Amino acid sequence: MPEAANSPAGSGEGLRVGAVEPGDELAGGLALHARGGAVVVRMLVGHQLRRLREAAGVTADQAAEEIRASRPKISRMENGRVGFKARDVADLLTLYGVTGGQTRAQLLELARRANTPGWWTAHSDILPGWFEAYLGLEAAASVIRTFELQFVHGLFQTEDYARAVTMLGHQGAPAGEIDSRVALRMKRQDLLTAAGPPRVWSVMDETALRRPVGGRQVILAQLHHLLEIAALPQVSLQVVPFGHGGHAAAGGSFTILRFAEPTLPDVVYIEHLTSALYLQAPADLDHYLNVMNHLSTGALTPAATTRYIKKIISQT
Repeated sequence: MPEAANSPAGSGEGLRVGAVEPGDELAGGLALHARGGAVVVRMLVGHQLRRLREAAGVTADQAAEEIRASRPKISRMENGRVGFKARDVADLLTLYGVTGGQTRAQLLELARRANTPGWWTAHSDILPGWFEAYLGLEAAASVIRTFELQFVHGLFQTEDYARAVTMLGHQGAPAGEIDSRVALRMKRQDLLTAAGPPRVWSVMDETALRRPVGGRQVILAQLHHLLEIAALPQVSLQVVPFGHGGHAAAGGSFTILRFAEPTLPDVVYIEHLTSALYLQAPADLDHYLNVMNHLSTGALTPAATTRYIKKIISQT
């Protein structure tokens, strides 16, 4: 569809590394921290450390020796998978020849902030680590593209629908735990009304709209809520009707997150029952972006989707 093809998220590009000076990229780091907490800031710091190491001609083994660590730890640091010790970052910057100036000061400050927990840590008792990383990425993303096969996306769920979905996955859990999980999902939705919200482009299989999760009244309220969500200027909703036959994403739901910082890679998020995948390899990104573009092209337009949801409401 034309809107998808012309969307900033419709590009097939993967890693978007351009001629960006370290100081320029780091200048947005504090804003990143405010939105996404530590997760994306770690990615930003790690990327800069790798770029500075390579520019200095230092191997990962040499960097590891400098901070009395292993090569895998350097890899985890550069991929933003772990927190940072200020001393380690300072020693690495000295090794890379960054002994003063704005870049060193900014990196050290960001490394310190990269260990600060996000708002979701209040739910740490019920929040798996693999999903905690996603919350930080989602909060910092500038564009979120998602395909949903079974359920309405978490950012668009009503409280009753969210409760019904939560109870499906946590049968027998205490009422207090269910309440906490639902509260977490509702808190996520603040992203849609925050200052400078991300562009959210969601494609849904018709199954997600027809499945009566929570019963008839709950799904009806959810469908009406989707009409309100569709009216938000930063949100585009599309449905793939049953009548369109099979599609490229029949295997399951996935999300593509893009960030305003040009050197940060897109991330593909695929959730399983007890874990999740975070894909950043260029080949993986190109594949999922291609699938998403085909889905957007084959689905109903946003305007036609609104009419289709109203039709489903009349039939429910």
